[in-house]
Amino acid sequence: MGKQYGFCINIDRCVQCHACEVACKAHNDVELGIAWRKVIGLWSGRYPDLTNRTISYSCMHCGEPACVAVCPQGAITKRPEDGIVVVDRSECIGCESCAEACPFGAPQHGRDGKMQKCDLCAGRLAQGKQPVCVETCPGEALQFGTTEQLSELAAPKQVQKLAGPTRPSVLISSSVWATLQSNVAWK
Repeated sequence: MGKQYGFCINIDRCVQCHACEVACKAHNDVELGIAWRKVIGLWSGRYPDLTNRTISYSCMHCGEPACVAVCPQGAITKRPEDGIVVVDRSECIGCESCAEACPFGAPQHGRDGKMQKCDLCAGRLAQGKQPVCVETCPGEALQFGTTEQLSELAAPKQVQKLAGPTRPSVLISSSVWATLQSNVAWK
C-alpha cells in the first residue's frame, strides 16, 4: 500500500465551536440527522474535580477497517494509493453490517438506506486542498496528512496513535489518550 492519510487531533486546542461539524455537513450536503464528523464531550474525574474536553472525530480510515471486511457487496473499499476508506453508494444494499462492525460509529444510513461517511474530502485532496474540517478549525485542533507526517509533527507535542484492532489512522493528544482508550463509547 502507498501512503496512509489520517488526522491528528489536539484536544487541548479544541475551542468547542463545532465549526468542523458544520463545515463538513455544509460542504458534503449531509442530510439532517447524519453527521460525518462529530464533536463529543469527554468528562473525567469526580465531582468537584471534573474536567471536560471535546474531541472532533470522523471515520478513522483504519489500517484494517472492519467495515470493509463485513460488506457483502464490496461497496466499501480502502484505496491503496492513500488509505482512504470509501463507499460506492450505488453498490450498497443498506444491510448495515458496516455500522455494526465499526467500533467508531462512522458508517451511517440516511433516508435512502445507503451507507455514507467521511471520505476525507477526497475531491478537495485531488485539488491539493485540505479536508474542509481541518481548513475550518479556528483553534487548529485538527491536522491532516500522512501518518508519517503527522507523527513527525506530533512527536514534540506528546501525541500518540489511537490504538485498536482496526488500526485507526488518527493521532491524538496524549493528555487524554488514556481516557479515550478506556472510557469513550464511540457509537
